[in-house]
Amino acid sequence: MEFNVKKIVKDAGAALSRVVQMTEEKLGTSEKTELDAHFENLWDRAENTKNFTDRIVRNTEAVLVPNPGFRIEDFVYEKIEKQRPARLSNLEYLGVDMVEAGNALGPGTAYGSALIKVGQWEQKLGQNERDFIGSAGMCFTQPLRRFLETEMKTIIKEKNVLETKRLDLDACKNRVRKARSMLGQTAKDGVSPEVALEQAERDLRVAQSEFDRQAEITKLLLEGVSSSHAAHLRYLHEFVETQAKFYSQCTTIMTDLQRELASTSGSLPTSSPDSEMTRAKVLYDYLAKDEGELSLKAGLIIYVKEISNPDYFIGKIGTRQGLVPKTFLEVLT
Repeated sequence: MEFNVKKIVKDAGAALSRVVQMTEEKLGTSEKTELDAHFENLWDRAENTKNFTDRIVRNTEAVLVPNPGFRIEDFVYEKIEKQRPARLSNLEYLGVDMVEAGNALGPGTAYGSALIKVGQWEQKLGQNERDFIGSAGMCFTQPLRRFLETEMKTIIKEKNVLETKRLDLDACKNRVRKARSMLGQTAKDGVSPEVALEQAERDLRVAQSEFDRQAEITKLLLEGVSSSHAAHLRYLHEFVETQAKFYSQCTTIMTDLQRELASTSGSLPTSSPDSEMTRAKVLYDYLAKDEGELSLKAGLIIYVKEISNPDYFIGKIGTRQGLVPKTFLEVLT
């Protein structure tokens, strides 16, 4: 391997010069070239955009995936560009357990039947939640994270290059001032003060040109943050629409579940039946033929009492009363 000794020495000298310049600035013994107010405002806006975007992304991901272990797992799979294995949501796990419990405790009983029904709807709710998490990631958190990892990283990189050019520029200014103060004195190391000044001024012109060019490049990138804000506003609207759709679907699912329960386990016997009533078990499903009858679900326990009609009882389910056929019931002693 060949080494360019001159380049290594030159780079080392430049690095040392920057360190000296930075130290002198901190000590207040050297002047610092300031960027114009417009540039500083652009930089402040970019920094705020970066910091708050990072916080919004982290907090949104914490809302979507509360388990920090799962978030780390998702991050690792994203970095290695592999598809993460399917993972049920907590609601889906709850639904699975409810369905298993209902089957174990007796699907023909009121409680077992209700557990199965609720479990199925909880699974629907969990699937809906998983769809929402995926959609929210695609339309909101992923684009924001890409902004941080691409555009914002480029801006920071170019800003760091600008700071390096600024240190080089100020170091050259110091050398010019020093060379001018040496005019009229004897030559040092075989180099006259006039020649040293000419070289220092030549270096200053080059440093000023490089600084101006880098400042323009960085400013153009910083001005592009306005376009990023417009894109981020669009992502925000899409996130709100996705969230609104999610909650609307959740409401529909839970409303359907309430309706289902009201027609089955919602029809449980009252805890304070009439003293003339006795308990009876429903043997078969029965669909009411008119408003004067009650629909029955096999396995339910209801309260009944005799009437003059030999084929029917008066039945009570919850707060509702109506005729129920005797052949569909087993009176419990």
